[in-house]
Amino acid sequence: SAAVQETAAGAVEAAADASGEGADGKKTIGMVIKHAQTEFIQAFVIGATDTCDKYGYELKVVDAQANTDQILNAIDNFITQDIDAFIMAGAEDLVSLVPGIERLNEEGIPVFALDTCPEGGKVEMFITNDIVESSAKAAAQMIEGIKEAHGGEVPEGVIIEITGALVDMYTTDCHTGLMSVLDQYPQLTVAQGEGNWNNDDSYARASDLLNLHGDKVLGIYVHTPDIMGSGVVNAVENANLNPADYFISGICIGKEGIGLLQEGKLYAVVEQPALDAAILAVEYIHDMFEGKALPEIGDTVEQEGALWSPAKVIENTYCDEGRTLLIQAPLIPQECDPADPQLWENRIQ
Repeated sequence: SAAVQETAAGAVEAAADASGEGADGKKTIGMVIKHAQTEFIQAFVIGATDTCDKYGYELKVVDAQANTDQILNAIDNFITQDIDAFIMAGAEDLVSLVPGIERLNEEGIPVFALDTCPEGGKVEMFITNDIVESSAKAAAQMIEGIKEAHGGEVPEGVIIEITGALVDMYTTDCHTGLMSVLDQYPQLTVAQGEGNWNNDDSYARASDLLNLHGDKVLGIYVHTPDIMGSGVVNAVENANLNPADYFISGICIGKEGIGLLQEGKLYAVVEQPALDAAILAVEYIHDMFEGKALPEIGDTVEQEGALWSPAKVIENTYCDEGRTLLIQAPLIPQECDPADPQLWENRIQ
């Protein structure tokens, strides 16, 4: 929404002018994001900003546009500015940025990660949901919808899979989760089209595959309906078909996806808990500032009533040292109403 974009852009603009120690000796947190115009990245910024405001910390945000050189430059500038903690909240080349993480480690600056994790150095905590598990959850619900429509059975037919960019690790994880479910039904054939993280490509690929397979299509799985769902829904409707008949499912909702869920055009979507992840990162940074220990590997973190709870702490297999907090991601609308105010899509204006 416009207000969300204004908030995120304002935080980035303010960070660009920031230098030196925070005002009045405040603790300062540096944060690198990618593509500030993206809704879930905006949720990261807003969650971190609000929680920093809660504790009186200064937050400096740099949109590095997923460019490794810009990320490394931002890290060097943050070190010069003597930040007290760092949040890596979006990158694509997770190897080339490792020297920057190691420089932060050498300076004793704690590093947290959201969205994706650097593949080296020490990351105190990588906060994420399990993409493979989330994809499998959405796929399993799609199968339940198909069963309900066919007398409790899964007939022979085609599942259209609209992927993100095929070179992306996120796409691989989404596909792995989907296939962990579909492999149980050998009568199903998967027809894949590359949606490439945008509605235009998703519309074109879905239209082509619907024309090709016709009545054989039983369901449509969209890796990220928040940025590809509208294209798929439009392709179905422009073919004079009903989106509800295809049990369109996937991961990541966004504000646009909330509307499609409420209209019954998306069937089952796992929400990416972006706002909560950023809030948790700053909360744990606050704990470190207060001398409190972080949860250890093997612990389970719980907060009554929180959609992200319970969260398991496991070993971080991406970096050289650190832990991963696996937070829960609710299936909408089956596990949580689309209007629930706890969903970040409904918590930001």
